[in-house]
Amino acid sequence: MTTTLQKYVPRHIGIVMDGNGRWAKARHRPRSFGHNAGRKAVREVVEGCLRQGVEALTLFAFSSENWQRPQDEVGALMDLFVRALDKEVDELHSNGVRLRFIGDLTAFEAPLQQRMLAAMQRTAGNDKLHMNVAVNYGGRWDIVQAARKAATAVARGDLPVEAIDETAFERWTCLADVPPLDLFIRTGGDRRISNFLLWQLAYAELYFTDTLWPDFNQDSLQHAIDDFARRERRFGRTGDQVAQA
Repeated sequence: MTTTLQKYVPRHIGIVMDGNGRWAKARHRPRSFGHNAGRKAVREVVEGCLRQGVEALTLFAFSSENWQRPQDEVGALMDLFVRALDKEVDELHSNGVRLRFIGDLTAFEAPLQQRMLAAMQRTAGNDKLHMNVAVNYGGRWDIVQAARKAATAVARGDLPVEAIDETAFERWTCLADVPPLDLFIRTGGDRRISNFLLWQLAYAELYFTDTLWPDFNQDSLQHAIDDFARRERRFGRTGDQVAQA
């Protein structure tokens, strides 16, 4: 495994974990088998981020559109969430990982909500890696709920309309308390954003790989980080300005 200079390591990585179903289908197994296999890839990525010094990791686990999938698959995913919480939280906590779920959690049954809340409370004081798991989440939903909060602040008289700028608005988005998104990764071969972190993606570097999620490991993560390190991030400036800085 190659070593990347620390200054080129992204502070915040977001991942669309795609390809579980196709991975299972290639092995003549049900889609739930692929989702379960994807847990190993999550552990690999968390370990890789801890080793590299990445500050925040956001994983797209279940989108607001995923409710449209077959009911048996949705049910299997819900069971997987419960089992994963029961089995993984201890290790995450011992490794200093703060776990947080982002999205509209009210759509989940009460026992699962309680497990998610308990996991967040238990790991709230950790700071080695901020791990955000997006469930029943959509980028448009994130922007809309932030707009509602801004409108509420205006209606209460706490905020004048003219004070709403990008900085003020961003504080109501789901990931306002973590570093800006630097690197977006999507596995599975599709080249789409799929309504993930739309606000946060404004200046992120995009990395797409054909690797199916259950096969994604620390070497795969390293390839993505190395690709990120080779890119020139200008943020509207010229290449000469970046070089002089």
